[in-house]
Amino acid sequence: MQFHIDGMTCGGCARSVTKAIQAVDPQATVVADPPSRQVKVESTLAPAQIVAALREAGYPSREA
Repeated sequence: MQFHIDGMTCGGCARSVTKAIQAVDPQATVVADPPSRQVKVESTLAPAQIVAALREAGYPSREA
């Protein structure tokens, strides 16, 4: 699944986004691309659970 995160603008943001996702699914594979503000996630969780975790971490997102 893929998400767009307007607030992810740098490598530090990408690390925070990755940590937020892996906090709810430690087995998730996360590939963040700050220039495009996109993150690709391979997870068994529902997209809504990922969106909720990102929102809680301060990175509102939407499924792309």
